[in-house]
Amino acid sequence: MLDPFGRQITYLRVSVTDRCDFRCTYCMAEDMTFLPKAELLTLEELDRLCSAFVAKGVRKLRLTGGEPLVRRNVMSLVQSLARHLESGALDELTVTTNGSQLARFAGELKAAGVRRVNVSLDTLSAERFRDITRWGKIEPVLQGVDAALAAGLKVKINTVALRGINEDEIADLMTWAHGKGMDFTLIETMPMGEIDADRTDQYLPLSLVRSRLAQKYTLDESDYRTGGPARYVRVAETGGRLGFITPLTHNFCESCNRVRLTCTGMLYMCLGQDDAADLRKPLRASADDAALDAAIDEAIGRKPKGHDFVIDRRKNSPAVARHMSVTGG
Repeated sequence: MLDPFGRQITYLRVSVTDRCDFRCTYCMAEDMTFLPKAELLTLEELDRLCSAFVAKGVRKLRLTGGEPLVRRNVMSLVQSLARHLESGALDELTVTTNGSQLARFAGELKAAGVRRVNVSLDTLSAERFRDITRWGKIEPVLQGVDAALAAGLKVKINTVALRGINEDEIADLMTWAHGKGMDFTLIETMPMGEIDADRTDQYLPLSLVRSRLAQKYTLDESDYRTGGPARYVRVAETGGRLGFITPLTHNFCESCNRVRLTCTGMLYMCLGQDDAADLRKPLRASADDAALDAAIDEAIGRKPKGHDFVIDRRKNSPAVARHMSVTGG
C-alpha cells in the first residue's frame, strides 16, 4: 500500500477497546463516557480486518487501547493473529499496555508469539502514580514489568514528559529502565481530546529534556529503529537505548508508515487529523473482502502529508476532538 506521497504503509495500530482502568490526566477526562459495548467490533471482526491489512502488505501489528488487556477474551485475538507470524506474512505482533494486567498475561503473550511489549509508565513514585492516573496503584504495574521480563519478553518503557509533574524524575526512570535491560522512550504530550488540565501547562519539549540529559550523560546517535516514530540514542553511561517521540518539536511525518484502526472499525490515516474511513460498513456488508479491500485502498489514497499538532496559549484546545484512547495509543 502506497499513500499519495510514496510512503509504504506497513504498520497497523489497532485499538481493541477505548476503555481503560486508569484515567491519566493528560489522556482522559476524569468522567469519561466510553462507547457502548454494542458499537465495538467483535474480536472475530477485528481479526478479519487485521488479516485484510496483512494481506495488503502490513508487516507489523500493534494492539492498543485504551488498555487492550482489559478487553474480555483479548488473548483469543492475539492467539488467532499469531498465525500470520507463523506463515511469515507478519514480522511482528506487539502490544502497548499500561501494565496493570501484564502479570496475568505475560506468559500467554509470549507463548502466542508476542516478543515485545511497550509499557506506559510516567513515574516510579506510588503517590505520583496515583495522582497522574487519578486512582491507579503502581505495584501491579511494576509486578507486570517483572513478569514480562521473566517470561522472556522485551520491554520498552514509554514515558510522557510532563512539565512540573515528572520532569525531575526522567533521569531516574531512564536509569531504572536501563538497569533492567529495557529501552526507554520519552513522548511529548499530544493535543487530543478535552481533558481537565491545561496542556500548555503540561507540555515539556523534548529538545529541552534532551539538552538537560546531555549535561550529565553521553548521548550517542543511533540508527536503531523499531518501525515506529521514535528516534534513538545510546546512553554511554548506562549502555541502554533512549528514544524520543517528538510530534511537536520535530514531527516525523515524512517517514510515516502507519495507520490506526479503532475498535469500531474507523480507520484514521493520521493520528493528528480527523479524516477517517468507516471500514465497519463494508466489513459487515459481505463475507467477501472485495468491498473492504476497495475501502482500504481508497482510504490510503487520501492519507495526508502530516498532522497539525500545536500547543500554545493562543490555541488552547485539542487539535482533534477524539481522545487518544479512542484512536489507539
